[in-house]
Amino acid sequence: MTGTLFALVFLLALAAAPAKAAQPEPTVPVIPFSQQDSKRLNDTSAQTIFLKDPRVAGWIARYPSSRLTYESVFIKAGRYWRERVWDTKAGQIAEGRVDDASGKVTEAWTGPQVAWGMARGSPGAFGGKQITSLPVWLGFCALFLIGLGDLRRPFSLRNLDLVALLSFSVSLWLFNHGHIFSSASLIYPPLFYLFGRLLYVGLRGRTVRASRPVWPIWLLAALTVFAIGFRIGLNIRDGNVIDVGYAGVIGADRIVSGESPYGHFPVETLKGKTLPACGPADSAGNIHDRIQPNGRCESINPEGDTYGPVAYLVYIPGLELFGWSHKWDNLPAVRFTTILFDLLSIGGLALVGRRFGGARLAVTLAFAWAAYPFTQYVSSSNTNDAIAPTFLIWGFWLASSPWAKGAAVALSGWTKLSSLIVAPLWATYPDALRLRSLGKPIRFVAAFLLTSVAALSVLALDPNLGKAISTFWNKTFHRQLNRQSPFSIWDWRQYHADGIPNLHVVQTALIVAVLALAIASAFYPRRRSPLQLAALSGALLVGFELVLTYWFYTYIVWFFPFAAIALLAGAGGIVQARRDTEQVT
Repeated sequence: MTGTLFALVFLLALAAAPAKAAQPEPTVPVIPFSQQDSKRLNDTSAQTIFLKDPRVAGWIARYPSSRLTYESVFIKAGRYWRERVWDTKAGQIAEGRVDDASGKVTEAWTGPQVAWGMARGSPGAFGGKQITSLPVWLGFCALFLIGLGDLRRPFSLRNLDLVALLSFSVSLWLFNHGHIFSSASLIYPPLFYLFGRLLYVGLRGRTVRASRPVWPIWLLAALTVFAIGFRIGLNIRDGNVIDVGYAGVIGADRIVSGESPYGHFPVETLKGKTLPACGPADSAGNIHDRIQPNGRCESINPEGDTYGPVAYLVYIPGLELFGWSHKWDNLPAVRFTTILFDLLSIGGLALVGRRFGGARLAVTLAFAWAAYPFTQYVSSSNTNDAIAPTFLIWGFWLASSPWAKGAAVALSGWTKLSSLIVAPLWATYPDALRLRSLGKPIRFVAAFLLTSVAALSVLALDPNLGKAISTFWNKTFHRQLNRQSPFSIWDWRQYHADGIPNLHVVQTALIVAVLALAIASAFYPRRRSPLQLAALSGALLVGFELVLTYWFYTYIVWFFPFAAIALLAGAGGIVQARRDTEQVT
């Protein structure tokens, strides 16, 4: 019943998605075709055809005509007209192609699609074609719902939680078809819902009990093993490596070579000069292989040095085992690391479930990760996004040890900076911060600092440590804090278009609220169970994502493990009031 409800919601969303408008035949007169090299259109007629395209006309109508300028250039090699439109405030707002022979618009990009190729809609660009195909994706969704749902009570809160976790699928479908404003808008209902649910569980200290599980443990365990094999095969057979994963092996190579990764990634230009090409141009005429200052021919990734040092250190084993061709090829070292951390996440969740809820919860949590489509989306895309939550999962398993927690938060935080938001909560678990009992928080801070120093020691590979620290700050914190993006609702005002609100004030207010919540989590509740630690950790990570200017679907795995622990605990029989009294020093 729940799967049917989700299918109906999904189909209704597809029906409501804006359809591509039909392109009308050009109505302007054309120049007679007389010779092989002659142009049928001129710049005026080509421009008129382009501006009449419904996709272009609808967007340009948002701007005063007095602010617009146009360019129409004939590209002889492809025999098409390249059309561009600028607004004096927003910059370039439209670009496309008009085929000279047919007089038809073959490409039309507007708004965020002009500058962002990933906003144009390309199923399979992230993770390959199979994971985002409807049969495979809905198969994962069905497995997740049927395996974890409360089948005896179709309208239970448990099932609503599962549907909320899967409802990001609607936004992803719209993203894959280029409907950026619709896709970005639809990420917020499930994020706000999950934030509220996790915060409620974290403050209340109890989750919703489900009916007696339908499936025996052995069946869920068998399905988990099958899903793991399928996931590995899907990554190897059809997955791709996007720039985020590619950055990992580059950074690892730099560290192994005795060089700080920051400021030393392969680039196209250096000090205003274009580096020599050493590879062919792609279909758009861009050359990605350039001879770098180290003398090697490498595929460029100029902004890949924006992550914490652990995001590069963890790729060293894969680099040592499989090497790197210095090209953006199949990258087996990256795939090895992705699969390794995928398995570590599953194993860590099984250990967490075993410790805090017994065999049923162990299998339930492992199955949840293996069956959730967005964890496979991360795996098939070979990003580094599963690395940070893996460290937190293992830190949660050892939550009674301040040393383990401090090291886990540091490793996770210096992979993805988002994890640092849970530091106040984890430092004070299980008791609120008190001046009379600072022993555990002090040990947490000591472990955090020691691990941070070890991770950040890669900066010392640069002979000029002061410059290395400055470069690290500019490449990571400064770049992340000043990113522009159309993939959230917070930065749309950059397009200066009528009908698009400026939400920067709302974003700032939410940022303050999330930071205040992170600080308050160190003082309240005064006593926390493992369930509350999981729920509040998930709430803080969801809150962090709510205010991000640059948001993407691979970030869902940051909070998913803790959402799974908090929302599925009833299925595993976790002792909800249990206190972790084990003392580990």
